[in-house]
Amino acid sequence: MKLFKLLSVGAGLALLPTLAAAQDAAPTFDEIGPYLMTTLLFLVGGFLVFFMAAGFAMLEAGLVRSKNVTTQLTKNIALFSIASIMYWLIGFNLMYPGDGWLVSGWIGPFFSWTELEAVGLAAGDASLDYASVGSDFFFQLMFVAATASIVSGALAERIKLWPFLIFVVVLTGVMYPISGSWKWGEGWLDAAGFNDFAGSTIVHSVGGWAALAGAIILGPRLGKYGKDGRVTPLPGSNLALATLGTFILWLGWFGFNGGSQLAAGTVGDITDVSRIFANTNMAAASGAVTALILTQLMFKKADLTMVLNGALAGLVSITAEPLAPSLFGALWIGAVGGVIVVLAVPFLDKLKIDDVVGAIPVHLFAGIWGTIAVIFYNGDATLGAQITGILAYGVFTFVVSLALWIILKGVMGIRVSEEAEINGLDTSELGMEAYPEFSKG
Repeated sequence: MKLFKLLSVGAGLALLPTLAAAQDAAPTFDEIGPYLMTTLLFLVGGFLVFFMAAGFAMLEAGLVRSKNVTTQLTKNIALFSIASIMYWLIGFNLMYPGDGWLVSGWIGPFFSWTELEAVGLAAGDASLDYASVGSDFFFQLMFVAATASIVSGALAERIKLWPFLIFVVVLTGVMYPISGSWKWGEGWLDAAGFNDFAGSTIVHSVGGWAALAGAIILGPRLGKYGKDGRVTPLPGSNLALATLGTFILWLGWFGFNGGSQLAAGTVGDITDVSRIFANTNMAAASGAVTALILTQLMFKKADLTMVLNGALAGLVSITAEPLAPSLFGALWIGAVGGVIVVLAVPFLDKLKIDDVVGAIPVHLFAGIWGTIAVIFYNGDATLGAQITGILAYGVFTFVVSLALWIILKGVMGIRVSEEAEINGLDTSELGMEAYPEFSKG
């Protein structure tokens, strides 16, 4: 027995150098922790932003008339799916080209699809200075899908399905990634000092500019504007769905802004994420309350649809800089967004630009405001750089979108017939209704 113990102790002592070497080779949490936590932030933020797709679908389904609900739902699931494929095929590497810049930093490499890490990646084989490629791709993909959803709502109730989806292919695969690379891909606007933390301009204004171009070429819905200048309200089918959609978008925005911290490996990073959450919520709340009060004062009755869009405008407004402001700062930035929506909706009606869900006031106008508001709290931001970014994104997106809508109109037509519009797109485009047991609304 003693001999066995001696042999066991001897064997253990002999293994000590090997165990020590293995222990030295194993990475510590300090080494892998930032990679793990940032990857987790992207994944959690990504699936929160994914849920925004449901929010857009419910908001649009509630704000269109019942005869067009199925078409809106079809557009929303189709555009998200198209965005997923196009961003993999072209968009991600076009937007984040690394060292592969072409044309002096303006456009990255085309047709370079995204490759993920190997299955079962070991810590020693991982690039531990950031996060996994899969999580980064997944998170960034959600933003391009949100951009396309903005266009969907504005052009509802009179656009053909397939021309719209062709536009989505170009928007998500080429247009958004090219312009996004100017800032987030470390392109020329990044070098110029333009600041947009989570995309008031890069995501929301881009969607708004594309929607504005489409609304101009498409024209208003039948009966929306009279010859005498009178605006005829065309109420949505289900305000309960619209309210649900707004709350879902509100929830998803915590991932949208919080995930854009792009790091969670330190006490400072994760504390900043919590600060972003609080500011995001405050801006949404103040936008909603401002719209509630203002509609009561202007129209003698509170308007739920304006309140919903007021909350969304507050969210868009804080998106360009959700970290630096105090809670009071977030409150007044969001409140201005609420004012913008209430004033911009009738302004567009005067111009006879028909935006079914109010996407242009919410995402374009409030997005511009939020991008300018960065200068009040971010010491690195200048008004000149912010205006330069706003103009660059506006000119590029509007001009390219306008040209694409004109081409689609000339080649295949983008608007349904008058008969189809009167009967509803659900029956004319799809042959099915969302509420078949009810009469058309």
